[in-house]
Amino acid sequence: MEHKFWGSKQADVQAITGEYKGIHTPADLYDALSEIWCADTCAPRMRQNWSPENKTLGQCSITAFLAQDIFGGKVYGVPRSDGNYHCYNVVGEVKFDLTSEQFGDEVLVYEGNPEQFREVHFAKEEKKLRYEYLKEQLGKH
Repeated sequence: MEHKFWGSKQADVQAITGEYKGIHTPADLYDALSEIWCADTCAPRMRQNWSPENKTLGQCSITAFLAQDIFGGKVYGVPRSDGNYHCYNVVGEVKFDLTSEQFGDEVLVYEGNPEQFREVHFAKEEKKLRYEYLKEQLGKH
Protein backbone atom coordinates (compact mmCIF):
# COMPACT_ATOMS: atom_id res chain seq x y z
CA MET A 1 0.00 0.00 0.00
CA GLU A 2 1.22 3.48 -0.84
CA HIS A 3 1.59 5.64 2.24
CA LYS A 4 0.63 9.25 1.53
CA PHE A 5 0.59 10.45 5.11
CA TRP A 6 2.98 13.23 6.15
CA GLY A 7 6.18 11.83 7.63
CA SER A 8 5.65 8.34 6.22
CA LYS A 9 9.21 8.09 4.87
CA GLN A 10 10.83 8.66 8.29
CA ALA A 11 8.10 7.17 10.54
CA ASP A 12 10.25 4.22 11.56
CA VAL A 13 9.29 4.08 15.23
CA GLN A 14 8.29 0.73 16.68
CA ALA A 15 5.21 -0.19 18.69
CA ILE A 16 5.76 -0.22 22.45
CA THR A 17 2.82 -2.57 22.96
CA GLY A 18 1.92 -5.91 21.42
CA GLU A 19 -1.79 -5.29 21.96
CA TYR A 20 -2.55 -5.06 18.24
CA LYS A 21 -1.38 -8.03 16.18
CA GLY A 22 0.46 -6.95 13.04
CA ILE A 23 0.86 -3.31 14.10
CA HIS A 24 4.58 -2.68 14.42
CA THR A 25 5.05 0.70 12.68
CA PRO A 26 2.95 3.77 11.87
CA ALA A 27 2.64 2.44 8.30
CA ASP A 28 1.11 -0.77 9.67
CA LEU A 29 -1.35 1.28 11.70
CA TYR A 30 -2.23 3.41 8.67
CA ASP A 31 -2.86 0.27 6.60
CA ALA A 32 -5.18 -1.17 9.25
CA LEU A 33 -7.03 2.09 9.88
CA SER A 34 -7.53 2.58 6.14
CA GLU A 35 -9.92 -0.36 6.37
CA ILE A 36 -11.58 0.94 9.55
CA TRP A 37 -12.01 4.71 9.18
CA CYS A 38 -15.62 5.45 8.30
CA ALA A 39 -18.33 8.08 8.66
CA ASP A 40 -19.00 6.82 12.18
CA THR A 41 -15.42 7.59 13.25
CA CYS A 42 -15.43 11.00 11.53
CA ALA A 43 -16.02 14.16 13.58
CA PRO A 44 -19.77 14.91 13.42
CA ARG A 45 -19.23 18.47 12.12
CA MET A 46 -17.38 17.04 9.08
CA ARG A 47 -19.35 13.87 8.53
CA GLN A 48 -21.39 15.16 5.57
CA ASN A 49 -18.11 15.57 3.64
CA TRP A 50 -16.58 12.21 4.59
CA SER A 51 -16.13 9.66 1.80
CA PRO A 52 -14.02 6.55 1.18
CA GLU A 53 -11.91 8.73 -1.14
CA ASN A 54 -11.25 11.14 1.75
CA LYS A 55 -11.15 8.55 4.53
CA THR A 56 -8.88 10.54 6.88
CA LEU A 57 -11.27 13.50 7.08
CA GLY A 58 -12.29 14.25 10.66
CA GLN A 59 -10.21 11.40 12.11
CA CYS A 60 -7.17 13.28 13.45
CA SER A 61 -7.48 13.43 17.23
CA ILE A 62 -8.83 9.94 17.77
CA THR A 63 -6.19 8.54 15.42
CA ALA A 64 -3.33 10.50 17.01
CA PHE A 65 -4.28 9.40 20.52
CA LEU A 66 -4.59 5.79 19.38
CA ALA A 67 -1.15 6.06 17.74
CA GLN A 68 0.16 7.47 21.03
CA ASP A 69 -1.19 4.39 22.82
CA ILE A 70 0.75 2.17 20.42
CA PHE A 71 3.99 4.12 19.83
CA GLY A 72 4.25 6.41 22.86
CA GLY A 73 5.38 9.97 22.39
CA LYS A 74 3.23 13.07 22.39
CA VAL A 75 0.35 14.51 20.40
CA TYR A 76 0.60 18.06 19.04
CA GLY A 77 -1.93 20.21 17.23
CA VAL A 78 -1.69 22.53 14.24
CA PRO A 79 -4.00 25.50 14.96
CA ARG A 80 -6.80 25.77 12.39
CA SER A 81 -8.74 28.88 11.40
CA ASP A 82 -11.94 27.56 13.03
CA GLY A 83 -10.28 27.42 16.47
CA ASN A 84 -9.75 23.66 16.41
CA TYR A 85 -6.46 21.79 16.21
CA HIS A 86 -5.29 19.21 13.70
CA CYS A 87 -3.53 16.50 15.72
CA TYR A 88 -0.36 14.62 14.80
CA ASN A 89 2.26 12.50 16.58
CA VAL A 90 5.81 13.09 17.75
CA VAL A 91 7.83 10.14 19.06
CA GLY A 92 11.36 11.18 19.98
CA GLU A 93 12.63 13.07 16.95
CA VAL A 94 10.13 11.43 14.58
CA LYS A 95 6.99 13.32 13.51
CA PHE A 96 4.15 11.79 11.54
CA ASP A 97 0.56 12.64 10.70
CA LEU A 98 -1.55 9.63 9.75
CA THR A 99 -4.51 11.82 8.71
CA SER A 100 -2.72 14.53 6.69
CA GLU A 101 -4.26 13.42 3.38
CA GLN A 102 -7.52 15.16 4.24
CA PHE A 103 -5.83 18.51 3.51
CA GLY A 104 -4.86 17.69 -0.07
CA ASP A 105 -2.17 20.11 -1.25
CA GLU A 106 -2.41 22.40 1.79
CA VAL A 107 0.95 22.58 3.53
CA LEU A 108 0.68 22.30 7.31
CA VAL A 109 3.37 23.59 9.66
CA TYR A 110 4.54 20.87 12.05
CA GLU A 111 6.80 23.11 14.16
CA GLY A 112 6.07 25.16 17.27
CA ASN A 113 2.58 23.76 17.89
CA PRO A 114 1.00 23.18 21.30
CA GLU A 115 0.85 19.76 22.89
CA GLN A 116 -2.61 18.22 22.95
CA PHE A 117 -4.03 16.20 25.82
CA ARG A 118 -6.62 13.43 25.66
CA GLU A 119 -8.29 14.71 28.86
CA VAL A 120 -9.17 17.92 27.01
CA HIS A 121 -10.19 16.25 23.75
CA PHE A 122 -12.13 13.45 25.43
CA ALA A 123 -14.07 15.91 27.57
CA LYS A 124 -16.30 15.82 24.47
CA GLU A 125 -18.19 12.58 25.03
CA GLU A 126 -18.77 11.97 21.31
CA LYS A 127 -15.03 12.18 20.64
CA LYS A 128 -14.21 9.77 23.46
CA LEU A 129 -16.81 7.33 22.09
CA ARG A 130 -15.38 7.59 18.57
CA TYR A 131 -11.89 6.89 19.94
CA GLU A 132 -13.13 3.85 21.87
CA TYR A 133 -14.95 2.57 18.77
CA LEU A 134 -11.82 3.01 16.61
CA LYS A 135 -9.72 1.23 19.24
CA GLU A 136 -12.25 -1.62 19.45
CA GLN A 137 -12.35 -2.02 15.67
CA LEU A 138 -8.55 -2.08 15.49
CA GLY A 139 -8.54 -4.83 18.12
CA LYS A 140 -10.87 -6.90 15.93
CA HIS A 141 -8.91 -6.22 12.74
